[in-house]
Amino acid sequence: MHMRRIGLILFLVLLALLPLLPSFYITMGSYIGLFSLVALGLVLLTGVTGLTSFGQAAFMGLGAYTSAVLTTMFSMSPWLALLVALVLTIGVALILGAVTLRMGGHYLPLATIAWGISLYFLFGSLPDLGGQTGLSDIPALSIFGVELHDERFYYYLIWLVCLAAMWGTVNLLDSREGRAIRALKNGLFMAEAFGASGLRLKTVVFVYSAILACVSGWLYAHMQRFVNPSPFGINIGIEFLFMITIGGAGNIWGAVIGATLVTLLKTTLQGVLPKIIGQTGNFESIVFGVMIIMVLQWMRGGVWVFIERFLPPRPDKPAGGSSDLPVRSQPQRGEPLLKVDAIRKEFGGLVAVKNVSFEVFAGEIVGLIGPNGAGKSTTFNLISGELPRTDGDIYLRDEKISGLRPPKIARRGLSRTFQHVKLISGMTVIENVMLGAYLRTRDGLFSAGLRLNRRVEERVAAEAAKQLTRVGLGDSMYVPAGSLPLGKQRIVEIARALCADPILLLLDEPAAGLRYKEKQELAKLLENLRSEGLSVLIVEHDMEFLMNLVDRIVVMEFGRKLAEGLPHEIRSNPEVLEAYLGGV
Repeated sequence: MHMRRIGLILFLVLLALLPLLPSFYITMGSYIGLFSLVALGLVLLTGVTGLTSFGQAAFMGLGAYTSAVLTTMFSMSPWLALLVALVLTIGVALILGAVTLRMGGHYLPLATIAWGISLYFLFGSLPDLGGQTGLSDIPALSIFGVELHDERFYYYLIWLVCLAAMWGTVNLLDSREGRAIRALKNGLFMAEAFGASGLRLKTVVFVYSAILACVSGWLYAHMQRFVNPSPFGINIGIEFLFMITIGGAGNIWGAVIGATLVTLLKTTLQGVLPKIIGQTGNFESIVFGVMIIMVLQWMRGGVWVFIERFLPPRPDKPAGGSSDLPVRSQPQRGEPLLKVDAIRKEFGGLVAVKNVSFEVFAGEIVGLIGPNGAGKSTTFNLISGELPRTDGDIYLRDEKISGLRPPKIARRGLSRTFQHVKLISGMTVIENVMLGAYLRTRDGLFSAGLRLNRRVEERVAAEAAKQLTRVGLGDSMYVPAGSLPLGKQRIVEIARALCADPILLLLDEPAAGLRYKEKQELAKLLENLRSEGLSVLIVEHDMEFLMNLVDRIVVMEFGRKLAEGLPHEIRSNPEVLEAYLGGV
């Protein structure tokens, strides 16, 4: 049996046996489960997606207070109160997300700080909510009319919910939507280039993390049968961030480890430090601060990364079966495919692209060249929708695509690589390539979380394996993408773009970093793609590589089109020689 599975079994056995210990340990185990549930949402939100929130304790308080008010003042069933709390939490999270997630940067942390502080003072100020004293006599949970008062019941219920959330989160991350979510930390453009909506995925993760915190608050209220504002202040929100930083923000087990360490250490320090110092106070915060500095200095991935060093690597899941994903019909050779009509891009007073026009026809490879700063990559980004144009139009086939966001352009059959390689280094090569097939399947969040998408995932893995074999990286499928040399990472990007089944492939300096033999293999690959009817627009600085490959060349200089023609015409063009080759 694999060692990782043995470790999981031992963990479950420990959870099952803990209630045999005295009451103190059962209570601590329940608290660890509650905090692990909140921290799990933060791992997904902060560690995976790259969004920082200080407001998880406030969402926890929203769940606790909503259920407390409805069950004590309106005699509502706790289970029905949970549904109301979830609806309220989702509504608040959607409003906060709509206001802040579009802006990115520091706006979300600031908004969640304001949200946490506001809700804390709201709970403590309203007399109907008990003020700082809080609400008591919250009814216990009941099943079939029988109230459950045994703390062991709450312990098992808390951990059942927590383990179910962990299982669902693992399934989600190992899915079509999960791969796109993991791509968000590297910026929106990579995920959106393959059809995912970055804003929608950010909102989903933000709402999901709020839901986990809300459920934790609901369980807390009915376990304690009492709530007051203290456990839901901004300081507790910061403490949850401590948990995932210490435990490991990049892995779901980091949530459990961080919640366990911080909870046990806090309890111990609160009893020991006042005796050592001789006075009471929140001295444990100083210790946590020192721990954060030490972890960030010597163990940035948290304690889980240290533990994982002693575990055997995960077994590879062979990409068996055949790919039967839907295939896009390619246009007829020679058909007008891409038309760039007087496109212009201004950055303030700087004109980066000046009324550039050219066409790409189906079944040909067109090169876009020019000195550094000529505007080639800016033109690429205008075509793919990464940058909004100032003027001009772009057409793919007969459809105007200028003004569309990258996901909508990707749906019309345009796929691309990037000038600076954009891979998810912690994911395997095949997982990175599977991201390219985002638009070729339709499995959603619920089917992923419940693991109902296994057949679809097998088909996507088979397609990714096919594309990796096609580009000559069949032997590197299961290694971390970040461990490959730069040249091979660029080839992985091409495989990922091919996995999208495009009608037009945009390649931004694909030969950069490749050795001579690798360039020859890349040229052969592109020639094979052309023979299959795929059209390619390529930016490249290696003139020898480009001249022997492309059908036509467009030359840019200072943002304008300098020349266009066949390779031998460009090679002998005096203006090109002067501008690009220094007059040689």
